[in-house]
Amino acid sequence: MPAGPGEGGGGSVTTVRWGILGTANIARRSFLPAVREAGGEAAAVGGRDAERAGRWARDNGVGRAVVGYQNLVDDPGVDALYIPLPNALHGEWTIRAVLAVARETGTPLWEAFVFPFHDQMKRVTALLGAGVIGELREIQSDFHFFMAHPEGNIRMSADLAGGALNDVGCYPVRLARELFAAEHTSAWAAAEYDPGGVDTALWGCLGFPGSRRLLLSCGFNLAEETFSRLLGTAGQINLTNPFHPTAQDRFEVCVEGREPEIHPGAGPNQHSFTPAIQHIQAVVRGEEEPRQLAVDTSLGSAEALQDLARSAASHTP
Repeated sequence: MPAGPGEGGGGSVTTVRWGILGTANIARRSFLPAVREAGGEAAAVGGRDAERAGRWARDNGVGRAVVGYQNLVDDPGVDALYIPLPNALHGEWTIRAVLAVARETGTPLWEAFVFPFHDQMKRVTALLGAGVIGELREIQSDFHFFMAHPEGNIRMSADLAGGALNDVGCYPVRLARELFAAEHTSAWAAAEYDPGGVDTALWGCLGFPGSRRLLLSCGFNLAEETFSRLLGTAGQINLTNPFHPTAQDRFEVCVEGREPEIHPGAGPNQHSFTPAIQHIQAVVRGEEEPRQLAVDTSLGSAEALQDLARSAASHTP
């Protein structure tokens, strides 16, 4: 999610105008409601087909449609961009967006991992920092959903860097890097593949300094599941959904000799994307210094995903 200071420089923007590259379902389902909750404006959507982009804009209350991704990147009526393109296109179009704007503004860039900004993560990290469960030594994290119609789904395209690891396995990886505040030192994985060579399920382990580890499981073949467990030397924290908590989600703090403490997962916002969008808009307006920038967070995840993918491929018969 690259963002610039808008017309007139940082601090002059009141309502941040968002542009969306592409018409992905996650933009409609998660991003747009959060933009509105955060007080932003869904100004434009960019697409390769004028009719489809125009229809998507009308159906989803977006101000206008722009034909061509580059035209939206260059559009002076947009202050910030959300890029929900297929995995294989993230790098190309993020680089174009950043370079095009950063030449003039020094634009900050964020990955669309929104959970580090969420109120639940703040409360969990505060408990960890206070030593409530002792030293955090192991994270067990799942991210599954059942793909009912894989035919034609971009997640099943090898050419578009599809697969379970890239699509949902990246979340447990990012969670472990956030909570361990370190990069992995070892990787092991195994996977199931479809005939086209795309991983439909993957399970494995990342080792971290100090004999700490992430045990992860992800895939497209099971019912929706995002349960994660943080195991410490004195207790554990169990989260029903660390990534996109809703009003139905909870996390439980279990310490030996005490009754478990149940905490709500959702914070004051209705949508999980909202806290991240609020922060980005505050940066665009010159009210906050940027944090969780992609230049600091993205490379370690990419290297971990690459190592897990290589290990899984090596264990395939």
